[in-house]
Amino acid sequence: MHQSPDEMTVLEMLGSTNLRQSTPEDYRILREIVNSFERYSGVGNDIQLTLAEHAANELIMCEKTREYAKGIMDPSKFVLHTVRKSPLFQILSKMPKGAALKVHDTSMCSLRSVIELTYRENLWVCTTQDGCRVEAFRFAKEKPKDPMEKLRELRGERNLRKYLLVRFSMYPLASFTTNAHAWRHMMGIFDLLDGLLQYAPLWGDYYYNALKEFYADGVRTVLPQLYCLDGSLLPKRQTVQIYKDTLEQFKKENPGFIDSKLIYAPIRHVQPEVKEFPGFVVGFDLVGQEDVGHPLSQFAEELLKLPDHINFYFHAGQTNWYGSHVDQNLLDAIVLGTKRISHGYTITKHPVLMRLAKYLNIALEVCPVSNQVLQLGSDYRNHPAATLIAENVPMVIASGNPAFWRAAPLSHDFYMAFLGIAPMNADLKFLKRTAKNSIRYSSLKDEGKAEAMGKWKRKWDQWVANIAAQKENQENK
Repeated sequence: MHQSPDEMTVLEMLGSTNLRQSTPEDYRILREIVNSFERYSGVGNDIQLTLAEHAANELIMCEKTREYAKGIMDPSKFVLHTVRKSPLFQILSKMPKGAALKVHDTSMCSLRSVIELTYRENLWVCTTQDGCRVEAFRFAKEKPKDPMEKLRELRGERNLRKYLLVRFSMYPLASFTTNAHAWRHMMGIFDLLDGLLQYAPLWGDYYYNALKEFYADGVRTVLPQLYCLDGSLLPKRQTVQIYKDTLEQFKKENPGFIDSKLIYAPIRHVQPEVKEFPGFVVGFDLVGQEDVGHPLSQFAEELLKLPDHINFYFHAGQTNWYGSHVDQNLLDAIVLGTKRISHGYTITKHPVLMRLAKYLNIALEVCPVSNQVLQLGSDYRNHPAATLIAENVPMVIASGNPAFWRAAPLSHDFYMAFLGIAPMNADLKFLKRTAKNSIRYSSLKDEGKAEAMGKWKRKWDQWVANIAAQKENQENK
């Protein structure tokens, strides 16, 4: 909670010095002291690089410096295809990232994989009267009462696949003028996909495909209610069983995968059923647009009745409004004992809460691309996470809903954080610390974290060796 002795020493030294009477040599010494203190106070300062990591770091920083020099054509836009062509992105896309601690289940899997699922039998679709807009999906053996037609009968439309790719995504970004506008569009996609993805026989395949795309990452998901062909809701116990069975199959076929747990996340209301699933359902969150939902304080009494083994991982402070009820969710999240905070976009406006997060070891889940797409900030260079990095507040890089903006599971967010939010001199130490943090602040138990860290380190060392070899080959040409 208090300033460290080193920081106090620097402050006292500068405070007791008449800076205007300094000699040029005094100025250079003082400048180096302050600069070094600041440089070694940020995220990753505790990391000591190996010889191989030093070699890899040279190549990574060379590419980062080159992209800095080129500049960003329009920092207010998330230019997906331009980013994918970046040599730095290509390096980061292969980086072992640890765990994905914040990702919503029905926006995990790539849209192309989702569109493949629309070829299943018994899928009906409701469109607008002129047939120009898909409004709802439904699986049923017989035609539903609502005016619907089988999607297979629309397959003759040449551009249907292309249309669905746009319909399921947040493009074009330029069409959103406000945060509320972007949220309405995103919630519309969630509502549309419910009828497709929450069909029980299909969900296991969807989840398996998502795990493939998040391979080597722990996956943070929500708990949906799935339904059967007769329209009845699948009991929650069976829903959890689908998750568990699919996960076990995937882990058996991919032994390098770490693990996946469920965090129950209803749309800003509390349901008691979460008490029924100890072990696999490891935490609780309240999701949805905070501006239009109920504040955390309204649920405090119910939340505090949940058993101790259910940890809290709250969305809080996902707003630009300083002092609003949404902003106050940060205070409630911390006082209620949250283990992590999703977004926490306004926490840098609250020095006391930021120090509390650091003191209590509460990690902030930073989602750069999500924040930009949802119109919280148009320029990554102004992202509040820059302050978290400078102050060495616990943090992880996360994605949220990557499929909706056609992003990679985590690589685009790491790229934006590394190039646009972290300081220019942030290097492999920053990347290594944020990756390790994702395991450290995961919901795994201590033995699970140790196993996960061991698996991650083996892949990390291999990735570093490949980059170091690439650097050596370049030097020998």
